[in-house]
Amino acid sequence: MTGNKPLILISNDDGITAPGIKALIEVMTELGDVLVVAPDKPQSAMGHAITINQPIRLTEVHVYPGISSYQCSGTPVDCVKLAIDKLLPRKPDLMVSGINHGSNASINVIYSGTMSAAVEAAIDGMPAIGFSLCDYAWDADFESIKPYIKKIAQETLKRGLPYGTLLNVNLPVPASGQIKGIKICRQAQAKWKEDFDQRIDPFGRNYYWMTGKFINMDKGEDTDQWALENDYVSVVPTMFDLTDHQRIGLINQWNLHEN
Repeated sequence: MTGNKPLILISNDDGITAPGIKALIEVMTELGDVLVVAPDKPQSAMGHAITINQPIRLTEVHVYPGISSYQCSGTPVDCVKLAIDKLLPRKPDLMVSGINHGSNASINVIYSGTMSAAVEAAIDGMPAIGFSLCDYAWDADFESIKPYIKKIAQETLKRGLPYGTLLNVNLPVPASGQIKGIKICRQAQAKWKEDFDQRIDPFGRNYYWMTGKFINMDKGEDTDQWALENDYVSVVPTMFDLTDHQRIGLINQWNLHEN
């Protein structure tokens, strides 16, 4: 690492050998010096989980020629924490996570290990971005979305982000093959309706396999879901401060201050 180029930390939740992170590394090496710290196995839907009851292993690997890369036995958040405490020579100019195999738009941001890695970096004061492609296939086409990822990363490096804010970027897979552009959006109000399929194991005991249906209650044309459904890249400025500041006055009107 030369010290003259921007320093970029990369992680993900699909594992260090996932095609998505390979594509992200290829883009980021055009913009700066890269350090990769990613899980040694898939860690999807881990959210902001951290490892506290068992050791964490951190091993240097040579998966990407010329790139300083480490695999971690812990969660995506563990990866970022270890990078900060043990590996980084200085605070990175940018942290990027992904490219996730599958959407992290709307309520998915809550469950996403990809986004939680970026959130952890933002908590430490790094400009951070989570990138996701709306295609769960392992052989998804990441090549066509590279220019959008590069553009968003370049602008973030140039302009920075306020402390407490990171970007949740989702990229569509248009039927026409043509992305229309980039939309700055809000997070759509949506949820998952879970259905736990009950089954019986060979020992006669019940077990459950979670399935679910995504329900979008939000018909606004300024949301990430609308953007993706209409073939735009969605960029949602996201905060890790979960306080509903607008409702503080409302809750203050409750009868909570009297004995």
